[in-house]
Amino acid sequence: MKPSAYLETTIISYLTAWPSRDLVTVADQEITRRWWESHRDEFDMYVSQPVVEEISAGDLGAAQRRLEALQGIPQLATTAEVNSLAKALFNGVPLPPRAQTDALHIAFAAVHGMNYLVTWNCSHIANAALRKQIEKICRDAGYEPPIICTPRELLENDDDNT
Repeated sequence: MKPSAYLETTIISYLTAWPSRDLVTVADQEITRRWWESHRDEFDMYVSQPVVEEISAGDLGAAQRRLEALQGIPQLATTAEVNSLAKALFNGVPLPPRAQTDALHIAFAAVHGMNYLVTWNCSHIANAALRKQIEKICRDAGYEPPIICTPRELLENDDDNT
């Protein structure tokens, strides 16, 4: 059985975006594409309705590319448990008001038993300073937290990773 991976919005965005002018971002985009092309079949991948809503916003052409990348990737169900855990995460982790959806992404992954939550959101999700609080809140609610990581971390043992 393959490990499961919840794809947060930034993964689809980095995968389909035009190369950034920022050197760090363009490197992350390339890593995302490399992971997608060479390792995505190693995972059962999932998204949620908030991911679909976020990638549908903005430029119509870009939104279409993002939606096309999701073809065949199942959506996890929105449940009372997801909403309850998201509320607990939002209230228990120091997140700014604009980060409510970030708490939802973590909740979807935890409630649905995902092995990984893959993201480039290092401010509110893949943030080492917040990790212990996120994991404690998930466990206190009865859920094993996913391993929150970037595609770079999933490529660390890849011989082609630079």
